[in-house]
Amino acid sequence: MAEAAGAIELKVPQVNETSPMTDGFHLVIEALKLNGIENIYGLPGIPVTDLARLAQAEGMRVISFRHEQNAGNAAAIAGYLTQKPGVCLTVSAPGFLNGLTALANATTNCFPMILISGSSEREIVDLQQGDYEEMDQLNIAKPHAKAAFRVLHAQDIGIGVARAIRAAVSGRPGGVYLDLPAKLLAQAVGAVEGRNSLVRVVDPAPRQLPAPDSVQRALNLLKGAKRPLILLGKGAAYARADAEIRALVEKTGIPYLPMSMAKGLLPDTHPQSASAARSFVLAESDVVLLVGARLNWLLAHGKGKTWGAPKQFIQIDIAPTEIDSNVAIAAPVVGDIGSCVSALLEGIDPSFPKPSAEWLSVVAERKNKNLAKMAETLGKDPTPMSFHSALRVLRDVVKAHPDIMLVNEGANTLDYARAVIDMYEPRKRLDCGTWGVMGIGMGFAVGAAVETGKQVLAICGDSAFGFSGMEVETICRYELPVCIVVFNNNGVYRGTDVNPSGGKDVAPTVFVKGSRYDKLIEAFGGTGYHVTTPAELEKAVAEALKTGKPALINAVIDESAGTESGRLTNLNPQSSAKKH
Repeated sequence: MAEAAGAIELKVPQVNETSPMTDGFHLVIEALKLNGIENIYGLPGIPVTDLARLAQAEGMRVISFRHEQNAGNAAAIAGYLTQKPGVCLTVSAPGFLNGLTALANATTNCFPMILISGSSEREIVDLQQGDYEEMDQLNIAKPHAKAAFRVLHAQDIGIGVARAIRAAVSGRPGGVYLDLPAKLLAQAVGAVEGRNSLVRVVDPAPRQLPAPDSVQRALNLLKGAKRPLILLGKGAAYARADAEIRALVEKTGIPYLPMSMAKGLLPDTHPQSASAARSFVLAESDVVLLVGARLNWLLAHGKGKTWGAPKQFIQIDIAPTEIDSNVAIAAPVVGDIGSCVSALLEGIDPSFPKPSAEWLSVVAERKNKNLAKMAETLGKDPTPMSFHSALRVLRDVVKAHPDIMLVNEGANTLDYARAVIDMYEPRKRLDCGTWGVMGIGMGFAVGAAVETGKQVLAICGDSAFGFSGMEVETICRYELPVCIVVFNNNGVYRGTDVNPSGGKDVAPTVFVKGSRYDKLIEAFGGTGYHVTTPAELEKAVAEALKTGKPALINAVIDESAGTESGRLTNLNPQSSAKKH
């Protein structure tokens, strides 16, 4: 939130190495730096403007956004990509609330993040005396965060930051709220005392070894399986146990199915990938090994028609409370993913039974059949472009640039892209995740570009882009290597709906016809492209990636091509869907 007119900015005393005093501003910065946190995402304003200024002066990178929710999303994805909590800095009350959406989403998705917000003084809040942007932020944050802390004394800043870091990354990662009242930041304290109060967190996310009997139970269940399946979630990608997971898949010979953000842990072209036969393997498998995946709505809660035949589950998860959350788990293996997968590997020797030839054959048959259908669909070249004909171009772009960071959001744009675009490397696909929300696009794009330094390709529906589109100015301001492709079909799902009353207002799902999103980025010095054919799209993306500069491609899609998303039974390669 911007500073209010007439509000007085805090005057911060200058502190140097010879000064006998320091203050809360400097202690917050030093506590973060001591723990290896180099970047802050946020939006300046009272009472944290000087905190942002001083952080930049002290060598931290401060990325300032146009809206706190987008800054929070950038911090959240930074946490996912680095295994260190991403930090979002906001002002009080409205700014805090804007960041709270991202904090809640980070907690739901198990992304380590710390939302740091300035706030009104505790005594004024408690008596409801009407302070500037007065709000009981700590208690509002608690239901939406893994943990929430308030620091009232400068001497406690080191402990407060340390607790926030440990809470964010230990066990199941999540979002943490850190409340810093304005008075705290200006508090003076002896420089030596202040520096001695800082804490460097040691082993914030310690390994948690699984019980040997739980590992053996899981191995015994796998040995007796006739139609086994391995299901990889984004927790498996976050764990960075890439080599161990690949070894588990290949040594067992079991078909595997990656959730969307786990795509690339093994290349999607791997012969054991069952993505193209998703519905079939979910329904027909008899033993399913879940690695970093939860049986939530994305997996139909582990029951119903989606899962078909009765089956037994082996679940690897760091949180014991996740076990049996929807269905009975026959073999829980509780611990960190790296340790659990390594323990399973120790029990898989050359005598370990491979899946039956019959099971592998029927999976391959169904997979090849669906891939052939997809190839036929992708081979069509309608005018105007369909989602599939446009995605065919972007599929080839990712294949040619396997290390590109792919951000994907929307309804149909997400659903089809997840099925069409193969991923080849881990943690390269970033999407809306567990809640299936729109609006993560530009925040994730900025966070990915800042944290990895790699080229980002953001594929967004026109509706999804609208949630965070103003951040193209942020992308241009920091000259980030982000190429945005907006699939423009003039509306939510489609642009052909009509007002059933016959009134002059357009239907609620319809946007301005022929919108030129490419002009938005041009206003801030980026490069815009307007394309209507696959050939034009291919040329535009090639030019944008070659320059590595901010670019936005307005890709015109047939406005009647979309369909309402959210049909869980259609989670298959041809028409996978997600509610937005």
